[in-house]
Amino acid sequence: MLDWPEILLRLGVATLAGCAIGLNRDLHGKPIGLKTLGIVGLSTATVVLLAVQFAEAGKITDAASRVIQGILTGIGFLGAGVIVHESERFRVRGLTSAACTFLAACLGIACGVGEWPIVGTALTLAFLILTIGNRTEHWLHRMLGGRHEAHDVESGPEERHP
Repeated sequence: MLDWPEILLRLGVATLAGCAIGLNRDLHGKPIGLKTLGIVGLSTATVVLLAVQFAEAGKITDAASRVIQGILTGIGFLGAGVIVHESERFRVRGLTSAACTFLAACLGIACGVGEWPIVGTALTLAFLILTIGNRTEHWLHRMLGGRHEAHDVESGPEERHP
């Protein structure tokens, strides 16, 4: 049985991790942001904590495993809503935001089971990708001669860098 400080820590870190990813999406004018991803992190950690509370200390039971599987399946619907748009001739947009939704859910799960090294590492790597990924992608396309459309699938004018 977890004590209150541990419950608050797990739920708080999951919420903050989701909010941090959402802030990046907000700052880039994307359709999903701080509040949505904060709630994704909080809700997934809450459901996992419920499953973990009834399990043996330090073990994920079959029931907890089914909870996690259900969460990840359900998050797919939220991600699909971010991707699919009728405007602009059904162009695919929002894949990075959908991936961030999935990541916020995974971070919530990791917080729910208290795997802090995984949370910290994943959050650090996510921000590296979100911060330098676009520049790196453009540079690699220039260096390797790949085709990089002027209307980048995820990047709007606010994310393009010289």
